[in-house]
Amino acid sequence: MSVIVKNISKFFGRQKALDDVSFEVPGNQVVGFLGPNGAGKSTMMKIITCFIPQASGTVTVCGYDVTEQSIEVRKNVGYLPEHNPLYLDMYVKEYLEFIAGIHKLGAASKKRIAEMIEVTGLQVEQKKKIGALSKGYRQRVGIAQSLIHDPKVLILDEPTSGLDPNQLSEIRSLIREIGKEKTVILSTHIMQEVEAVCNRVIIINKGKIVADENTAILQQQTHHGSFVLVEFDRVVSKNLLKNIPGILDVESLNEKTWRLKTGADHDVRADVFNFAVANQLAVLSMQKEEQKLEDVFHQLTK
Repeated sequence: MSVIVKNISKFFGRQKALDDVSFEVPGNQVVGFLGPNGAGKSTMMKIITCFIPQASGTVTVCGYDVTEQSIEVRKNVGYLPEHNPLYLDMYVKEYLEFIAGIHKLGAASKKRIAEMIEVTGLQVEQKKKIGALSKGYRQRVGIAQSLIHDPKVLILDEPTSGLDPNQLSEIRSLIREIGKEKTVILSTHIMQEVEAVCNRVIIINKGKIVADENTAILQQQTHHGSFVLVEFDRVVSKNLLKNIPGILDVESLNEKTWRLKTGADHDVRADVFNFAVANQLAVLSMQKEEQKLEDVFHQLTK
C-alpha cells in the first residue's frame, strides 16, 4: 500500500478535528477525499504530508512513518495545498529551478523542468513573473512543483480552483494520466471532478469516515429510489400520474414535464408508456435520471 492511515485522531484545543480515521490507498489509484467545510480533509492531508503531527495513530507513506521518517516521506510525496504558496516575485522557470534544487535533482533538473512546463501547459508563461499570472496559471505552477521530483504519491487539495473550462479539462486529463502510475489523493468540492477522475471516494464528516467505496458502487448503495423524467405533448393531472403502478411521488418541472420517483429496483418506463397510450398522450421524451455523487454527498453529510 502507498498510503496507510490507522486510527488517526487530531485535536485543536478541545475541538476534535479527526476521530479515529483509518483508510488505505494503493498505487495506481485516484481517490477523491470529500467532506463539508471543517470536516477534517485538509487536516488529514497535512498529517500525511508531515506538515502537522497527529495526536494518536500512525500514517505510513510508501512504507515510511510520517513521524519517524518524515524526510523519506517528503521525498515520496508531492503536495499542492489548498492555498497555493508561491514566490510571486520569481519567474516561473526560476521558481521551478529553485524547487528542483530543494529536491536535489542535480543534472536531471533541466530535463525535468522542461517536462513539467510542457505537461502543465506553462510554455507561454514560463518567462513571466508568477505574480503576473492569472490564478489558473498559478495553479499550474503549483501542480508543476508538486510533480517535479517524480513522487510516488500526489496529494492535491482543490487542484482546479480558479481554472477556466478549457484548463479544467486539461488538468483533469493530466490527473487521470498521473493516476495510472502514481497514488493520487484529491480533495475537491466539485463533484463533477470526482466523477470524472476518481476511481474511489472517501467521504469524511465531522472528523469521521462515513463512506469509502468505488465511485459507481457508492452511488448505487445510497440510492433510495430511481427517477424518470418524462415530457408529454399535453398537460397531465398529477393525481393521474400518481396512479401509475410503481410511482412513489411526482414532481412538476413545468406543465408538461414531470419527474417521477420510483422504487430503487423498479423500472416504470413501460408503465408510463402504457399510461400515455391509454390517455391518448404522446411521449415527447422519457429517460431515467441517474443519481449524482452530489446527491450521495448530501445524504451522508447532512
